[in-house]
Amino acid sequence: MQRRKIAIMGFGTVGGGAYDILTSNREYILSTQGLDIEVAAVLDRTSAPLVAHGVDSKIFVGDIDKLASDPEIELVVETMGGVEPAKTFIEKLLSAGKSGVTANKELLAKHWSELEQTAKAHGSGLYFEASCVGGVPIIRALGESFQGDKIQSIYGIINGTTNYILSKMSGERLDYHNALTQAQHLGFAEADPTSDVEGYDAAYKLSILASLAFHTCVPYTCIYREGITKITSQDISNAHALGYEIKLLAIGTRDGNAVEARVHPVFVPSAHPLASVSGAYNAVYLNGDHVGDLMLYGAGAGAHPTGSAIVSDVIKGLKGKPEYCDFDNTGKLDKDIDFVGDFISGYYISLTVDDKTGVLSKISTVLSDNGVSIKSAIQRTGQAENTATLLFLTHRAREHAVMRALGTIGKLATVRRIDSMIRVL
Repeated sequence: MQRRKIAIMGFGTVGGGAYDILTSNREYILSTQGLDIEVAAVLDRTSAPLVAHGVDSKIFVGDIDKLASDPEIELVVETMGGVEPAKTFIEKLLSAGKSGVTANKELLAKHWSELEQTAKAHGSGLYFEASCVGGVPIIRALGESFQGDKIQSIYGIINGTTNYILSKMSGERLDYHNALTQAQHLGFAEADPTSDVEGYDAAYKLSILASLAFHTCVPYTCIYREGITKITSQDISNAHALGYEIKLLAIGTRDGNAVEARVHPVFVPSAHPLASVSGAYNAVYLNGDHVGDLMLYGAGAGAHPTGSAIVSDVIKGLKGKPEYCDFDNTGKLDKDIDFVGDFISGYYISLTVDDKTGVLSKISTVLSDNGVSIKSAIQRTGQAENTATLLFLTHRAREHAVMRALGTIGKLATVRRIDSMIRVL
């Protein structure tokens, strides 16, 4: 049996996890897949990560050109993260005829088209199961399991950090900052959590998933994005009282040529399957025109869950011929696609107002004048003297209509402040 040699670029948590699986399960992969896979080289800044992981430093490589010119290396795993130098390195390897496996959602969201063009030009494969939702095989499912269905919608909890924070706020009544600190202490959140908590990470992933699901480019720059940093303990408490959980959702839909894609906090009904996804776990809830509703659930991050997805791509890349997108992957929105910015949703609105007669009537009139219908309204005693808190749930309404209404409401003399506005699933 011919030994198949591969390399890993970036030997951090995920790269180390992939190495562990490839080495500990080497005999198992040989017996079940007929592949004897050897990690023959690891590229990193220094050999220190290898030594710390107990790996023989003899396989350390510090020069990308040496890796690209090695005729025995036929596939390279990229787990460096970030855009550069990862992009330059992968392009060099693809140009040398070596297939690439990457877990890099930011790189793919920003440069997928260019990487695929380079891969096509040199007969190389480009595989990225690990880029979205950790160990959950969503990429393979979208590419290989729904060819006979039109995917109409995709709703995803696809960022483990934000789901962990919101779960702690919900289950343990922590405020946002304490929940974030705990997530950082446990390694679920970076020292700089911006990419996660402001929704960038989820937007990158949604760009990839929606493009595959809807067979058209959905650029990340088109995706509406809002993070969780404004979610308060009071919002969580109000959600529970109204029968909801708050989740950061990535939402994509397609109806004919109309496509929408957005990332933001959502009131999810407590009975919905996504409401029960807690901690750092991820889930993707799909609807196909014939298969109906499906949900894929599992660990959305971590060395071994993500490493498992990488190894599945390594095996796919070594066993089969390269496959590319089944749509024109230009990286731009297709001219025939109507991208929906004025989407339709239900809304939760919380206001602090003067505790006076007629305030509710004035606000209701503003909402009605803008075509926003109230589903339910609750008035509570405010925290400050002579104030009240008004909570509204609206029927489904247009985004722009709600924003216009809130702009007017915020200027009313009897409205102290708009505390929260969260969309409702």
